[in-house]
Amino acid sequence: MYEDFQVTDRWSGEVLHCAWKGTIVAIATRHADAVDARFEVNGRPMWIALPCAAWQAQKERSGKVITDYLAAQIAGRYLKQLIEEGYDARREVYTMSVDEVLTHLDAVLAEANELGEIPAVPVIA
Repeated sequence: MYEDFQVTDRWSGEVLHCAWKGTIVAIATRHADAVDARFEVNGRPMWIALPCAAWQAQKERSGKVITDYLAAQIAGRYLKQLIEEGYDARREVYTMSVDEVLTHLDAVLAEANELGEIPAVPVIA
């Protein structure tokens, strides 16, 4: 769904190819309480930071956790929305809020459910 997609830039009209390249815990790399999803947008790096508090919020509201695959989908959907709305192409890092993560999580799960390809969201005891 959102690990490899194309989207049209709002301002330039250019079709951008976005590809997920990996996910890392930013605590060690940037001393940030976040998980960073790295994408390449037409070959340029773009990072989407998801706050770790979103994992706790998801666990509290549903009893389920955000998997690595699901985090990549959430970040990809957010990136697609940024580009469609007219993002600042010079920035390399965008930070999501907890509410944004949960909103995009719900949207990703709804879209995946329609496609019959729902990402695994296991219950951890």
